[in-house]
Amino acid sequence: MIFPNVLLVFPFFLQLCRGIELTFELPDNAVECFYEDMKSGIENVLEYQVVTGGQYDVDVTIQDPTGKELYKDTKKQYDNHAFTTVTEGAYKVCFSNEFSSFTHKVVYFDWQRSDKADNIQSKHTGPMTEIENSVKNINDKLKNIDDFQTHHRLREATGRKRAEQLNERVMLWSLGQTCVIILIGIGQVTLLKSFFTDRRTNY
Repeated sequence: MIFPNVLLVFPFFLQLCRGIELTFELPDNAVECFYEDMKSGIENVLEYQVVTGGQYDVDVTIQDPTGKELYKDTKKQYDNHAFTTVTEGAYKVCFSNEFSSFTHKVVYFDWQRSDKADNIQSKHTGPMTEIENSVKNINDKLKNIDDFQTHHRLREATGRKRAEQLNERVMLWSLGQTCVIILIGIGQVTLLKSFFTDRRTNY
């Protein structure tokens, strides 16, 4: 039967790509770091985006186990970076909001790593069958759909937050304009009333 074979092959392709996907709050004047133990020769892709907060920017660094910086950028709203591990050990990704003294941020990042080479050598000897190719294509398409939905949710959350901030600013501006109009009206009434007030001088 084909169906049981598909069930046996599908977990193999699910293990080809592992990753960390997380949305977290980054307080003002704070640094958050995340670590991942990896062997050498592992392909990685880090994608991040500031969802809400301040000017929608953050400082990001990636370091290998020796402390060497593989990537560094400052005050970025979003970006992605691909790299391949050379040294075995704990790799570190840090998000910094130290330049902000008042606003905290909400940051999303997706750290994908590919163990394809190790899995193929250890679990697969020989060419892939038609079923395995089909399952691989399905797995790739499902991953693309998941990535699209994630980006759509991020855009929706960012747009909603900006709309809320714009609505708040418009409301405050409208209240200020209303107060100014009321004060001007009171001043005009007082001024007109003074024109018709009978001033009598006592001798």
